[in-house]
Amino acid sequence: MKPRLIQQQTLQWKMNQSLMQSINILQFSSLELKEYIDQLTKENPLIEEIDYDYDFEQYRSTASKQPEIGEINAAKNSMYDQLKSQLITLTITEDLKPVVAYGIDSLNSDGYLDVELSLWAEHCKTSIERVEEALTCIQSLEPAGIGARNLTECLILQLNNMGMYDFFLEELLEDHLEWIATEDYGNIAAFFDTTAEHAKKIVEKIRLCHPKPGQLLDTEEPEYIIPEASIYIENGSWKIKFFKWAAPTIKIDPVYANLKVEENEATTYLKEKYRQVEWLNQAISYRTNTLENIIRCIVEKQYNFFERGPSELKPFTLREISEELNIHLSTVSRAINQKYVQTAQGVLPIKFFLQSGIRKSNGESTSSIAVKQLILKLIQSESKAKPLSDEAIRKQLELKFGIKIARRTVMKYREQLNLPSSVKRRKKK
Repeated sequence: MKPRLIQQQTLQWKMNQSLMQSINILQFSSLELKEYIDQLTKENPLIEEIDYDYDFEQYRSTASKQPEIGEINAAKNSMYDQLKSQLITLTITEDLKPVVAYGIDSLNSDGYLDVELSLWAEHCKTSIERVEEALTCIQSLEPAGIGARNLTECLILQLNNMGMYDFFLEELLEDHLEWIATEDYGNIAAFFDTTAEHAKKIVEKIRLCHPKPGQLLDTEEPEYIIPEASIYIENGSWKIKFFKWAAPTIKIDPVYANLKVEENEATTYLKEKYRQVEWLNQAISYRTNTLENIIRCIVEKQYNFFERGPSELKPFTLREISEELNIHLSTVSRAINQKYVQTAQGVLPIKFFLQSGIRKSNGESTSSIAVKQLILKLIQSESKAKPLSDEAIRKQLELKFGIKIARRTVMKYREQLNLPSSVKRRKKK
């Protein structure tokens, strides 16, 4: 092989290595980036220091000790904290918020409601009806099954969420759990006048459920969430502060800053390590610039959310960001993966701001999450004696808000909110 061709292939390989490093680092969360850099520091003798330039003042109110990076926002978020942080996605009246919070605090470690509704109402000085509204809110949180009062309700909530509810499931779960445990398909099939194959499928659906959903949130190991930026209001306008810990500068030991030209085994090794630091700084810079552009784009598009809350979220997609910034769709997807921003409503995943769109009769669009909030609000304010059917909700969405969607879409959104059908809601009253 000719020397020139070998040089070209070597250069191409090194460029590919640099590109792969940029792609990998783009996907890292801030914590993963720190761990990756710390590992490289142990392996690369040229790295003198890493300038993270920590700025924790906004996280410190009365604390005298400056926290370590892993302690930011976080990190052991209990099940109760995580559930309360999800309330931002719901439309809840101010007077109902303390009732919902009391209900969340009354869950046991497995996620089950550990208080009678009458006692809950008494403690909150409210009615049973309001408590039931609060419970509906709690049962719409993730993971599905949270807020159940017994195993049967827990499993049904999860099956509803997966779109797997079957006509005889409730009776089967309430009266014949032992048939499920022993996989007694014959008895199930005979009792409900169905086939053994259908009975087997039903049991398989039930086995997909988690009997203790609270354990999915309350893990022993803390979950560290470090935001990339803070979005806050100052002098009447919204500002973005990008944290330096998400864009550290890697500095080379001055001793190695000017390597001699002579080629030997030692200098070849050191030059390779030197290039590694250069590539790393370039990859971090690429990650930083990409994320900053995406976050600025989101803040500009979702301005009303920061002013007025989740019901004002606009439809916005990865493709729109891709076209707006003239970067590849996969780059946007990698960049926002596991990335968070700090807002007045809490620390939120960047993906939260990306919503599918539904066109209104006036030509404007609204987000799917905004439509879900409207459905929740309609159900919360409906007549307890005559709850709204999915078709009635569809008509009200069109008449009151100019939102035209199919009845089956209403049903899908209602089930995603873990809200039962009008028949089931009537039975509860």
